[in-house]
Amino acid sequence: MLVKDYKPILMDGAYKKGEWTLENYLKKGGYEMAKKVLAMPRDPATNNVPAMIDEVKKSNLRGRGGAGAPASMKWGFFDFKSKKQRYLTVNCDESEPGTCKDRVIVTYNPHLLIEGMLIAMHTMGIENAYIYIRGEYVVEFEHLVAAVAEAYKAGYLGKNVLGSGFNFQVTPHRGAGAYICGEETGLLSSLEGDRGYPKIKPPFPVVEGAWRCPTLVHNTQTLSLLPSIVRQGGETWAKLGPQKSPGPMVYCLSGHVKNRGLYEAPMLITMKELVYELGGGIQDDLALKAVIPGGSSMPVMKYNGSYVGTDGKEKTDSLDMQMDFDTLLANNSLLGSAAVIVMHERTCMVSACYNLVRFYHHESCGQCTPCREGTGWLEKLISRIYHGKGKPEDVDTLMSVAGQMSGTTICLLSDSCAMPVGAFVTKFREEFKYFCENGKSMVKDAIPL
Repeated sequence: MLVKDYKPILMDGAYKKGEWTLENYLKKGGYEMAKKVLAMPRDPATNNVPAMIDEVKKSNLRGRGGAGAPASMKWGFFDFKSKKQRYLTVNCDESEPGTCKDRVIVTYNPHLLIEGMLIAMHTMGIENAYIYIRGEYVVEFEHLVAAVAEAYKAGYLGKNVLGSGFNFQVTPHRGAGAYICGEETGLLSSLEGDRGYPKIKPPFPVVEGAWRCPTLVHNTQTLSLLPSIVRQGGETWAKLGPQKSPGPMVYCLSGHVKNRGLYEAPMLITMKELVYELGGGIQDDLALKAVIPGGSSMPVMKYNGSYVGTDGKEKTDSLDMQMDFDTLLANNSLLGSAAVIVMHERTCMVSACYNLVRFYHHESCGQCTPCREGTGWLEKLISRIYHGKGKPEDVDTLMSVAGQMSGTTICLLSDSCAMPVGAFVTKFREEFKYFCENGKSMVKDAIPL
């Protein structure tokens, strides 16, 4: 197996009782990389650490929040000229169905996140940070609060940290169960005490974010990788995995596989290795039908035959594709949050699509008309099909509505509903047509996902 010799970074110590404490983290060399970065001088003109910014650029670290944008790009656009307060906000509001990669870090390795935050804060000249965590994460929040308290007590947070002369304040903040707050500007609106409405960009948060101040927003996993970059050096770290998608990813494997769970691996791993080696194959030894590769908002992949793409050409999806940002993009899907949802031959794709659309309609903040009305329209159409009252023209109407929702709203929630619907209908059109014509699923003995 490709990843048999890989030693976990993010999941080091996961599922071991008491591993998350400061005492155990220090035994593994914890906070040594933060000490190293704190010793680096800041540029008086910009109040940042150019040497560390350069290392992150060399590493080609890409954000693990979904879009996969280079972390150094955010750092490069940060408004260092502003005289306002600077903020760091950690996005731990993972509410994407199928996703739990950040959860394992804050539960079992919270000090790794805090050390990564320290590195980012010193590098960017930031003194105040917030960890915005999903409200439903109760035990995770408790571990995080305890870890932050330990860090304050030991002098890794607070005033004059480790005698460096720099002050670093970190505040955990619980969300209230809104999926939309996973979008960075919606998160910032909620953090400020307002309704979680996403904001029009530009200005981007790195210029005008929390309380209209320059704000660096990063995913939990992204920041947690910074200590390993400092330890190995940017150029060496960049050699772990594909050239354009280096470093490890925590894959959240769920659905109809025998060994569901979280697996950390370099992004050289293939879909086949994930499903059949790490996942142990399909439940009941049934045939693989489909996989959503990066969370419920990503286009589904079909593995039980070919399909006709939107360009009119016949296509097939390969199990041998690497699970990295660029490979999946080239195959008309996205890695997203690396939540790999597996479906076997007894899955009704109309039912699966209906389940996803209900979620996105419920979670729409209602600010943008195409999202507010479009998600509701899609749910009504699929509900009509699913309950045996569909019309043959409903299939084309689904595609039309989804097409009018894409790229027309402030944030990507509208696209997050439209993309899976478009892919489900394109790749499994025969199932939708059969349901419309016969009032029932063409899948015998269909079982829920």
